[in-house]
Amino acid sequence: MHKQKKAAFPLLVQPVSVNTDTAEKRGLTMNLTEKVSYVKGLMEGMDLDQNAKENKLMAAIIDLLDDMARSIADLEDANDEMTELMDIIDEDLGAVEEFVYGCEDDDEGCDCCDGCDDEELYEVVCPTCGETICIDEDMLDKGEIACPQCGEDLEFDLDGCDGCDGCDEE
Repeated sequence: MHKQKKAAFPLLVQPVSVNTDTAEKRGLTMNLTEKVSYVKGLMEGMDLDQNAKENKLMAAIIDLLDDMARSIADLEDANDEMTELMDIIDEDLGAVEEFVYGCEDDDEGCDCCDGCDDEELYEVVCPTCGETICIDEDMLDKGEIACPQCGEDLEFDLDGCDGCDGCDEE
């Protein structure tokens, strides 16, 4: 049987039930710093003896909670700012991709070899790195390009055509 010890000093701290649900039921939500301020206000409203060890401990814990809540709020603000910057970078990258690859409409599922109807594109696989590169007629007419992945010079020889449907030679 467990016996409870009676305290040799009077208990100055009384348990208080914190009900933040009331504000939430009214449609108001409290963030962490507001909740800590609420608890701090409850403690101050109890008019406790500031010299009692238990009350000093409670005050220190509430101050710690306040510091932690402010740090978390700062991290949340930094995260929101980072998310906004990432969205801006994503939009800028989309504009760069559109400029580089010439695809105007992402809804067509364009991956720069399919869906672009402006000109005919050809897929070439780099023999060095295996990168698939899309080229157009102008690039093909130049006779060579550098692989954007590894820098290998890729040469195109159209003189030995095998009688494909796209040329006059047989």
